[in-house]
Amino acid sequence: MTVTANITDVMAGREAGIGFLRRPGTRRGDTIVLLHGIGSNAGSFEPLFGTLPEAFDAIAWHAPGYGGSRSVVASFPRPDDYADALLSFIDALGLERVTLVGHSLGCLFAGSFAARHPVRVSALALLSPALGYGVKAGETMPETVQGRIDELRALGARDFAAKRAARLVYQPEAKPAVLNAVREAMAAVDPVGYMQAARALGAGDLLADAASLSMNTLVAVGAHDVITPPANARKLYDALPRPAGYHEIPGAGHALPQENPAAVAGLLVNLIEASDA
Repeated sequence: MTVTANITDVMAGREAGIGFLRRPGTRRGDTIVLLHGIGSNAGSFEPLFGTLPEAFDAIAWHAPGYGGSRSVVASFPRPDDYADALLSFIDALGLERVTLVGHSLGCLFAGSFAARHPVRVSALALLSPALGYGVKAGETMPETVQGRIDELRALGARDFAAKRAARLVYQPEAKPAVLNAVREAMAAVDPVGYMQAARALGAGDLLADAASLSMNTLVAVGAHDVITPPANARKLYDALPRPAGYHEIPGAGHALPQENPAAVAGLLVNLIEASDA
C-alpha cells in the first residue's frame, strides 16, 4: 500500500487549510473522498486504502479541527460549515466530481455537501451513519452530546479514549490491532476540534438532508454497532430518493472501515461501477 501524506504545505493546505492522506490510483474516474468520524482522523481509513483496488484514487481528509487542519470559524457549527470547508478542499485539489464516503459523523458532513452540491457528487456512501439531533441555534445540546464534551474536558483525550474506544469495536478482545488504532486516533483528537464537531453532531439532521440526495446512495452499518445502530441506518436508507443498497456487515461494530475494510471496499467498487454504467 502506498499512502502519501499531504498536510499543510501542499495546495489544499494553503488554500483550504485541510490536511489529508492520499492513495493515488491510475483509473480514470472520480476520486473517492473519505470523511471520518468524530473520534477519528484520516488515518482511520488506511485499512480501506489497503483493500481498495490499486487503480482507484482515494483521499481521506483530516476534518477541520483534526490532524492540524484549520478549525471552522463558528464555535457552535453546523454540518453546513464543514460542507463549506469540503467544497474549498475539493476545489483546491481540482476535483470536479467525487465519490463521497462518510463514516459516522462524516455522514452528516457528506449528506450536507451532497444535498447542497449534487453536481459535485457522482455517488454517495454512508457508513455507520450518525443522524444528528436537529438542535436549533440557542437550544440545549442533548445529554449524549454534552456528556461527550464534559467527559473530554474532565479526562483529557488519552483517558477519554481509554474509556470509550472499546465500545466502537465488536468483540474488541479478538481485534487488538483494530482496538489499538481506534484508541490511538481518539487519543489524538484536539479538544477544541472535537467539541466543535460534537456541537455539529447535535445540530445535524441527516434525515432532513436525505430527501435532497439525488445521487445513488448506499448505506452500510456493522450488524453489532451500538453507537449508530442498524435500526437508525435502516431509517435513513428508507428516506433516500435513490437507494443503492442497504448492508448490515456481520461481525462488525461501529468502526466498520477498520473492522472489515474488505467488505467496505467491495461495496464502494460496486457502487462506483453501477454509477458509471
